[in-house]
Amino acid sequence: MAEYQNIRTGRHCTFVMHVHLVFVTKYRHNVFTNAHLKRMEEIMRSVCEDFETELVDFNGETNHVHLLVNFPPKVAVSKLVNSLKGVSSRRLRQEYPELVRHYWRAQRLWSGSYFAGSVDGAPPSAVRQYIEQQNRPL
Repeated sequence: MAEYQNIRTGRHCTFVMHVHLVFVTKYRHNVFTNAHLKRMEEIMRSVCEDFETELVDFNGETNHVHLLVNFPPKVAVSKLVNSLKGVSSRRLRQEYPELVRHYWRAQRLWSGSYFAGSVDGAPPSAVRQYIEQQNRPL
């Protein structure tokens, strides 16, 4: 029951919903440094706040990122993902011009696909531990 301490309430429901998201860079290029990942976490946390969701955990490597998001039933995961990927790509491109070389063909940082896994079957702490164990680049 400790996993459900942070039950949220909406106007007509009570809920605890988490999704594990993984975004991969276009062509799996090794793009990110620790500075990029740190800024990306800030950007994605801000996008989550705009959607009234909570970025519970974030981590990544040079070519992909993991997110654990607590979200209400009114939020469509696909819309959240589109915003997270779009805003992070645009802002990183503006703030880090050196990333342009990774956009050489499609003008996109992220692959068009993504992974979204329901965390309903696993306790959020287990997914959080998995995300925290992902290695960040030097």
